[in-house]
Amino acid sequence: MNYDVIIIGSGPGGYVAAIRASQLGLKTAIVERESLGGICLNWGCIPTKALLKSAQVFEYINHAADYGIKTAEAEADFAAVIKRSRGVAEGMSKGVQFLMKKNKIDVVMGTGKVKPGNKVEVKGADGSTTELTAKNIILATGGRSKELPSVKQDGKKIIGYRQAMVLPEMPKSMVIVGSGAIGVEFAYFYATMGTKVTVVEFMENIVPVEDEDVSKQLLRSFKKAGIEVMTSSSVESVDTSGAGCKVQVKTAAGMQTIECDIVLSAAGVVANLENIGLEETGIKTEKGKVVVDEFYNTSVKGYYAIGDIVGGQALAHVASAEGIICVEKIAGHSPEPLDYNNIPGCTYCSPEIASVGYTEKAAKAAGYELKIGKFPFSASGKASAAGAKDGFIKMIYDAKYGELLGAHMIGANVTELIAEIVVARKLETTGHEVLKAVHPHPTMSEAIMEATADAYGEVIHL
Repeated sequence: MNYDVIIIGSGPGGYVAAIRASQLGLKTAIVERESLGGICLNWGCIPTKALLKSAQVFEYINHAADYGIKTAEAEADFAAVIKRSRGVAEGMSKGVQFLMKKNKIDVVMGTGKVKPGNKVEVKGADGSTTELTAKNIILATGGRSKELPSVKQDGKKIIGYRQAMVLPEMPKSMVIVGSGAIGVEFAYFYATMGTKVTVVEFMENIVPVEDEDVSKQLLRSFKKAGIEVMTSSSVESVDTSGAGCKVQVKTAAGMQTIECDIVLSAAGVVANLENIGLEETGIKTEKGKVVVDEFYNTSVKGYYAIGDIVGGQALAHVASAEGIICVEKIAGHSPEPLDYNNIPGCTYCSPEIASVGYTEKAAKAAGYELKIGKFPFSASGKASAAGAKDGFIKMIYDAKYGELLGAHMIGANVTELIAEIVVARKLETTGHEVLKAVHPHPTMSEAIMEATADAYGEVIHL
């Protein structure tokens, strides 16, 4: 079988690239070893949001009296919550199957491996081998849960994100190692469902990639929710010989032992580079990533790589954007290279976190003179009416030219607000223009205007 483009991996990088390639008239095949949609759709972004929604509904019911509603005591059916999440993921995977048929993309199930001479070898579940050829081969094999030497996953007591989504019963207690997006989302989910949660973070702040003000606010919100947080701490060992786990945690004050039912390792993601033919094809890697140029060409002509296996943020929307740019370049178009400093990051714990661009610390380090404005949701009419006053919006501008350098948000539904900032930065919008763009009232979004007004000494509602 000969194609214009073969893509290995059908996650949000791979399947999006396949659809765009087909739209551009390229004969396309996609190779997938497990389920269409990859980890994001089947075991990541989508089903976790379903779990988090169930937790949010449970939280609403438990606080119904705050809204003047009387209810009987709510009880979480943990198995039903998990079942709903899996149903959402399955429905989305079927949606990708439909899109493959609609766009006349050949789906080849099996484990793909690149070979020299523009070839892909696919090993089926039954052991059979098929060889495909293409002028262009795109690697989009994604990532998996990173294993720490001191926290070896056994899939039962020490688990990764995948097992955390389908536990047979709700644990009474859990230690989560790492407080990036995966760690804090599961911390919120399990704590809300009734598990006693302890988060252990090696860095000084939780959600360490975020602006420090955001990290401090999430810490306050988590403590209020009963989640214990240990920063500047590391898990040295886990003893699973007894009924549960004994976790040895090294802190500034010395060693501590925490007993729990389950340890969730959420220390990040590692790229899937093993056994995909990189060495025999001569494709260069560096620091656990495939080396690519701005249009995702690898060191070998005709071979490309996108998504979690290349440098840049390991996010679904980044992989999709990279896939589109990659195939548009293959098709002879002139796409603009991706601006990695204008990629929004979203974390779906409660309160939600959304950010784009420079943090205050990074902007100062880059030599900018800053105008910074903050608007707390406690001063927002919509947030007060919704009973969601935790959090704020922080806007960072260059004092000299008014360039919008970054935005950092924590609060209810802020993941829906960040796109305004991404578009504004893409259009090179200034602080003055954001300030004079009339925002609707009462909305959470007007806090963007108010925070900008604060930066320029014109804030009305503070």
